[in-house]
Amino acid sequence: MAGKIHSIYKEDKWNMVTAEIIGAKITVREISSIWGEDTYTFHSRPELMNWVHEHYKPENYAGREDVYETIIENFKNL
Repeated sequence: MAGKIHSIYKEDKWNMVTAEIIGAKITVREISSIWGEDTYTFHSRPELMNWVHEHYKPENYAGREDVYETIIENFKNL
């Protein structure tokens, strides 16, 4: 059973973050041309958002604050 896939961030076909929601389960895939693909599974939105705020730090987006805000907003809108 496939869920709806949401684009969280997309730079190109090799650098993106997507989220798939099936019921209460949320699967996040980070695809990077440098690191490959990482997949994370969460069983609730609070668990997801806790990870988001730990994983995506504002200081890592210095000079690209708009990208950071877009990523956080897209996760909030799931």
